[in-house]
Amino acid sequence: MSWNWKFLSLILLSTLVDYFCGIKVHDSKTEQKKKFYVFLSVAANLTVLGFFKYYNFFAENLVALTSLFGWSPGDVTLNIVLPVGISFYTFQTMSYSIDIYRKEIEPERNILNFALFVACFPQLVAGPIERAKSLLPQIQTPRTITWKMIQKGTWMILWGYFLKIFVADNAGLIVDNVFAKSGIIPGGEALLGIYAFAFQIFGDFAGYSSIAIGVAALMGFKLRTNFLFPYFVTNPQDFWRNWHISLSTWLRDYLYIPLGGNRGSELNLYRNLFLTMLLGGIWHGAAWTFVIWGIYQGGILIIHRYFSPYISRYTENIQWSNLQQKVINAVKVIWMFQITCLGWLIFRANSVDQIIYFLRSIFLNLTAYTPEIPYYSLQLAFLVLPLLVIQFFQFKFDSKNSLKYFPSYTRYAIYLGLYYFIVVFGEFGSREFIYFQF
Repeated sequence: MSWNWKFLSLILLSTLVDYFCGIKVHDSKTEQKKKFYVFLSVAANLTVLGFFKYYNFFAENLVALTSLFGWSPGDVTLNIVLPVGISFYTFQTMSYSIDIYRKEIEPERNILNFALFVACFPQLVAGPIERAKSLLPQIQTPRTITWKMIQKGTWMILWGYFLKIFVADNAGLIVDNVFAKSGIIPGGEALLGIYAFAFQIFGDFAGYSSIAIGVAALMGFKLRTNFLFPYFVTNPQDFWRNWHISLSTWLRDYLYIPLGGNRGSELNLYRNLFLTMLLGGIWHGAAWTFVIWGIYQGGILIIHRYFSPYISRYTENIQWSNLQQKVINAVKVIWMFQITCLGWLIFRANSVDQIIYFLRSIFLNLTAYTPEIPYYSLQLAFLVLPLLVIQFFQFKFDSKNSLKYFPSYTRYAIYLGLYYFIVVFGEFGSREFIYFQF
């Protein structure tokens, strides 16, 4: 509301529609009426989301298509601003109505409780996307804020600011410089720009989620984990179990499984994977780069699913030593990171042409040298190494709060070190969170 009070009407509309539809879905006597109110909830949310997020994209492409046939309708785009948080709270309220229809939850009849569920401010703007079955019971009952929650919340906020201000915003300076260039550029510079964006988007988005979880903990709420260790995985399926977990599980539960999931033939499974990731790409934004990114993610998931049984059968009788297994896993992690970074090139590129130029730069102009390459390399290493060290221990102990396993003097040294990195080396320019645009 402090940004633009007019857009308060949208979240109010979403709240009222889903509050009403949720009660009607539960209280209706016939299956036909239940389905009608679920449809009304989904249609209302998708209509609002579709208009504000995709109207201009489809209008521009429709004009381009009709111009091929000699018809020029003129400018049909509108001066539309994307409202803050709309992609997140529409998905959150849609899942509420669907869960009531599935008889997984009871409707919330206190409209203030439901309004708080929709507009719970720590995670409202960029997630995690919460489910009613998890967040509503915390709203309905008195919350007790314990010392353990204060400790966890403070750590998550500190970790989030480290990810955002030190890692993401400094890496963003490299990314902006590299992606501002057009045409063929030195391949090493292109690679460094892509690698920098991989850590920028992780630090930026995981940083926001950590801050949101920490702030919520100080208020007595427990939000779901949204990021684990996406750059320590060995295959695309595990990547989506570690990256933007609240969205990937939302797409799984409300799109992939209703489409049929892994039931039926292999061909149907591949179709469901492809459609789910395609729509996941489109959810991120109204641009062809996001469409291609969704296609790419669906494609690598299908390839992984197809070849995994053959690879497993080939390797199941091979006895690897402990050292050999560690080397193989390390190679898999490095290889998967390259596959992920190709996806980040598609995601970050300003146009489809820039994707092609960057790929040509990497494969045809890799040995070209510029003074920026060693400078960017050292800067990126300085930003990434502290992150990877802490992430390694988090991965090893399988805990985002892995520091609890260290002696107190070690923990406080790490806290002080993170604070030092933020204050001394942090980028305090006006860089909003990347996912605010989605």
